Amino acid sequence: MKVAIGFKAHSGWAAAVAVGLQDEHPHLVDRQRLALVDTGDAAWARQPYHAAEGLTPSRADALVQRGIAAARETSAVCVDRWVQQLRDAGHDIAGGTVLTAPPMPAWTTAQILAVHIRMHQAEGKLFPDALAAAVAACGLPLGLIPERALDELEPEACPWAEDIASMGRWTGPPWGADQKHAAMAALVIFGARLH
Repeated sequence: MKVAIGFKAHSGWAAAVAVGLQDEHPHLVDRQRLALVDTGDAAWARQPYHAAEGLTPSRADALVQRGIAAARETSAVCVDRWVQQLRDAGHDIAGGTVLTAPPMPAWTTAQILAVHIRMHQAEGKLFPDALAAAVAACGLPLGLIPERALDELEPEACPWAEDIASMGRWTGPPWGADQKHAAMAALVIFGARLH
């Protein structure tokens, strides 16, 4: 089956959904909870800016850069493994879409650490950015959708919104907002538009 994959990131993990279309209706192919940080590093790597708070500027920057690199590396491994599993099952992957956080200025680590809300913003971008790089590294067409735009435009953005909402009745848990949004993001690959 031709499938598309979608991702909704959190701090250190992501909801990942693979969907295809059968008779013009979405069909759930797979769903995963992808760990985007290694278990041994989770205490600091899920929120590297928070972990860097109170360190000297050079140590803080080094820890943040290490966290960004670790998120990218772990995301690349997880996404590549999942894509390979889907391909091994005979699926043709049309592309992947990542729900993104709002943009933010190109602040330095010191500027981010100076204002607590900026730490949350930076960490909110870190994992979607790592997932986007991982999808691109797999050689797949990449879609980026601001999560707020998907929330606001749900009925117009995806003609399959009702089908997606009802998938939980027959797929069972987990089928919450994360999975629904990841599925809608994935289906954009098949032609839904955010206008």
